[in-house]
Amino acid sequence: MFESLSDRLNDTFDRLRGKGKLTEADITSAMRDIRMALLEADVNFKVVKDFVAKTRERCLTADVMESLTPAQNVVKIVLDELTELLGSTESKLVLSNRIPNVIMLVGLQGSGKTTAAVKLAYMLKKQGHSPLLAACDVYRPAAADQLATLGGEIGVPVFRGDGADPVGIARASVREAIDNLRDVVIVDTAGRLQIDEQMMQEAVDIKRAVKPDQVLMVVDAMTGQDIVNVVQTFAERTDFDGVIISKLDGDARGGGALSVRAVTGKPIKFVSMGEKPDSLEPFYPDRMAKRILGMGDVVGIIEKAQQAADAETIASAERMLRDGFTMNDMLEQMRAVKKMGGMKSILGMLPGGQKMLNQMGGNLDESIFARNEAMIMSMTAEERMKPSIINGQRRARIARGSGVTPTDVNQLMKQWGEMNKMMSRVRAMSQQAGGKKGKKGKKGKKMRMPNIPGMGNMGGMGGLGNLGGMGGLGGLGGGSEMDMLREMEKQMRRK
Repeated sequence: MFESLSDRLNDTFDRLRGKGKLTEADITSAMRDIRMALLEADVNFKVVKDFVAKTRERCLTADVMESLTPAQNVVKIVLDELTELLGSTESKLVLSNRIPNVIMLVGLQGSGKTTAAVKLAYMLKKQGHSPLLAACDVYRPAAADQLATLGGEIGVPVFRGDGADPVGIARASVREAIDNLRDVVIVDTAGRLQIDEQMMQEAVDIKRAVKPDQVLMVVDAMTGQDIVNVVQTFAERTDFDGVIISKLDGDARGGGALSVRAVTGKPIKFVSMGEKPDSLEPFYPDRMAKRILGMGDVVGIIEKAQQAADAETIASAERMLRDGFTMNDMLEQMRAVKKMGGMKSILGMLPGGQKMLNQMGGNLDESIFARNEAMIMSMTAEERMKPSIINGQRRARIARGSGVTPTDVNQLMKQWGEMNKMMSRVRAMSQQAGGKKGKKGKKGKKMRMPNIPGMGNMGGMGGLGNLGGMGGLGGLGGGSEMDMLREMEKQMRRK
C-alpha cells in the first residue's frame, strides 16, 4: 500500500547519500521532499507539519551535520520519528480475568468489521480461547448470514438472537457464552455509510449494556483523509481502546492509516493484510516504519517461517543434510512458502524488496509454483527421491504428463541441481565442524551456512531454502539498503 511513499522517501535519501557533508540547505530541501511525499500519500496535514518539524530539528544537530555519514543519520532519524508516529511499541490485546471477555467492534459500513471479527475469532481460537461471534448488525441485508457462513468456515459459533434489537442481541450473546462455557464474545455491530447520531447512540447503548473489556475501531486503510474525522468522532462517543486497520494490502495511498495514532492517541493493535482468516496480524510500529522506508521486515519473515515449520519440517531438514536434497524436499519448500503468504508477501518484507516489486509493476508470477508442483507430481516415486536418474526421455515424459515444455523441466532440474550442490557443501562443512556450533575449521574460520541466492544467509529458516531459484528473487541481500542497515547497526553498537 505504501509503495509510492516508499519510493519518494528513498529517492530523497539517495540524493542525500550522494553528498559528503550536508548543509542546512540540504536538510531543508530533504524535509520539503518528505513533506510533499507524506501529503501526497494522504497523511493528515497537521500530522505532517509536526512530523517534519521534529525531524528537521533533530537533523540540524551537530551530531548529524558533522558526522562522517550524515545521510545515514538522517535516515535513522526519519525511522525513529516514523516509528514514534505509528506508536513506538506493539500494543497487545489484553484480556481480563472476566468470563466471558467481551470485545466490541465499531466502524463505518464497508470498513471490514464483519471479516475483522471473524479473523479476530480465528486468532483467539488458535491461542486456545473459545470465542463466540455475536451478530448485532440487524440492518445490513444478510449481515448475520455472512457472519454465520464465515464463522462456520473457521469452526466458531455465531449467536444471531431472535429479534431486531441489537442491544438485546448483545446482552443475550453474553448469556449464551456463559451457558456454553465460551470465554470470549466478539460483538459485530452495525455500520453506516456515514456517521450519524442513530449509529453512534446504538454503539453507546451496546457498550453500556455489555460493558466490553475492549472496544476496537475498524478503519479501512483505503479511506484516506476521511479516516481522521471518523476516528475522532468514534473516540469522542465510544472511547475505543485500539484500532484494527483493514485492507492494508490494497493499492490506495494509505497515508490516512499513518494519521490514526497521532490524531487519536489510540494504538493500532492489528492490521489485516489479505482475505484469509489468518491474515490478521499484530501491528509492530518499528517493523512497519522499516517497510515504509524500504528496509524490509526480516524478523517478520522469520516469524512466518517458524509458524509454517513443524516437527516434520525440522526432521526433513535434518534428513536433507544427511542424505541430500530430493524433489520431495523442493515440493515441501514451495508449500512452506505458500503457507507464509507467497513470494510476493515475502519479497515485500525483504530490504529493497518492495522497490523491486514496484519495478516489476507490482506483479510477481507465482504460477511457477503450480507448474513446478505439477512437474514434480508427474515424476515417479523413484525419480522424486533420486532426481539424478532423470534423463532426456524421462524429462519428455514428465513434460507431457504435467502439460509443460521440456524447457520448463530442464529449468526445474537446474534449480534442483543448485540446491543439491548447496546441501552437499553444508553437509561437508557440518562434518568438518564436527557438529559443534562455531567450531573453527582448518583455516581458522567459523563455520556458517552459505548464502542462499537472493535471500542472504538464511539457510536455517524452516525450509525456506533456495527461494531465489523458485520465484525470481536473485540479487537481493546486497545494495545500498543493506549497506545502510549495517552501518546503522555499527553506530548503534558504538553508542
